[in-house]
Amino acid sequence: MRPRPLILVLAVSLLSLCSVPASAQQADKEGQAAPSAQSEGQRKVVNRVTPMYPDIARTMDLRGVVKVQVMVAPNGAPKSVQIKGGHPILAQAAVDAVLKWKWAATGHESKELIEVRFEQ
Repeated sequence: MRPRPLILVLAVSLLSLCSVPASAQQADKEGQAAPSAQSEGQRKVVNRVTPMYPDIARTMDLRGVVKVQVMVAPNGAPKSVQIKGGHPILAQAAVDAVLKWKWAATGHESKELIEVRFEQ
């Protein structure tokens, strides 16, 4: 008997939830995402804001990584944020937090790739 497509989609979804690194599996008792946001760009982050873990994501036991690309102004303030991947329920919380970040000032704009990990 051939597996049904819906079963395969569910299986792949479950596997992606299980592939969270062990270091990110500790729950934050104050209802926030695990403080594991990482910057992949060249500029130093001088102020990080931890995203709030959405209530609906907690209810759904939803975890994962949201990738965003941030255009950072010369003064270190974020100009724009684009979602590059991750669950839509978690994405807005990541964007809201990253828009409050501050990077070191430089003489030019830069693009920074950020990964925000959400764990209960």
